[in-house]
Amino acid sequence: MSLVFKLAWRFRANKRQNGFISFISASSTVGIGLGCFVLILLLSVMNGFERELKDRLLAIIPHGEYTAVDIEGLANWPEEIVKLSHDPRITFIEPFVKATGMLQKGNLLKAVEMSAVSPDFAEQNQQVTQVSNEQWQAFIRSENGVLLGQGIMQHLDVKVGDSVQLLLPQISADLSLRAPKSLWLEVLGSLNLEGELSNHIAVMQMSLAAESLGVKNGAQGIRLRFVDPFAAPSIVPELGFAMEPEVYMSDWTRTEGNLYQDIQLVRSVVYIALILVIAVACFNIVSTLVMAVNEKQSEIAMLKSMGAKDSLIIQTFMLQGLLNGLIGTVWGVILGVLMALNLADVARFAEKLLNIQFLSGDVYFIDFLPSELHWNEVALTAIIAVILSLLATLYPAFKAAKINPARVLGH
Repeated sequence: MSLVFKLAWRFRANKRQNGFISFISASSTVGIGLGCFVLILLLSVMNGFERELKDRLLAIIPHGEYTAVDIEGLANWPEEIVKLSHDPRITFIEPFVKATGMLQKGNLLKAVEMSAVSPDFAEQNQQVTQVSNEQWQAFIRSENGVLLGQGIMQHLDVKVGDSVQLLLPQISADLSLRAPKSLWLEVLGSLNLEGELSNHIAVMQMSLAAESLGVKNGAQGIRLRFVDPFAAPSIVPELGFAMEPEVYMSDWTRTEGNLYQDIQLVRSVVYIALILVIAVACFNIVSTLVMAVNEKQSEIAMLKSMGAKDSLIIQTFMLQGLLNGLIGTVWGVILGVLMALNLADVARFAEKLLNIQFLSGDVYFIDFLPSELHWNEVALTAIIAVILSLLATLYPAFKAAKINPARVLGH
């Protein structure tokens, strides 16, 4: 064991040390550990929300949409789908007709975003909407069938087998509104969507929707899903400009991007705030060492009079302060990792114990606290904490090295 470490540990563990210094030293260790713990935990929660956003919400909504400028629909859309199918970045392609209308059952009305799909893409659409195979097969065989989000079915008090009336707005050539188009549709299944989506999404046959809305080309546009949904803002314009018909382009960040942006904003704010918390805790190391240097001036003077070099004194006090940072960082990282790996179980236990629900599935797209630990973030947090702890030791260590043995021992 080196002399530097022996001296640093002896100074740190000295039982004759002033009680206030010990308290400040302990508070710096606890502060650093608590900052590391909370930072790792909250970053893991943000990672979990991002994962659930990708696996749940972005598995349902399209990542990109191309809608025809022409009111008659997208010309030559089958050829465009064939061209797009060769792009390895795309995992799913389908034509669509989309309309906003009103569903009526008795005296109850509900605004609905009707998404019309083609049976030719049945298997992929079934995976996306999470409808049972029996209900999906019934839907693709029925021209006037409809699949409703669970929230819509609850609002209208309908069940599978009931009939509902769909009112679609009609626009004339001079853009004036006409009497709405009325369709009777049979409810053939419910969409197992998450959160708010189930309150306004419904699916019907594309051929019926195109006929009702006057889309003579059979499809209003094409929607896509990508291998990496977060690349949609750059891929959608690239592919859209290469299409021959003029199209309006949109990606998921325009409709649901506020949620993703909120996650990134919270991640940044959390990181900055908790790094500052760790930095404030490290300032306690400065206070601790400054007071320790003032208290141990005679010991430092004796060491220097025995031939100890300034470098030995500097290294001793730097190591003494660094030990506080390392101890706090180690226990903070360990507790943060353990909590992040078991957050869902801990949250469920707390919900049962307190009889509350942290996240409601009726409001959010998930009803539990997600967590995903990234080891690179754990390492970065630990490195930052150790570096800040080390920087905090510089001023007290150099102050200790400047002590004059003759002046101190002469008194």
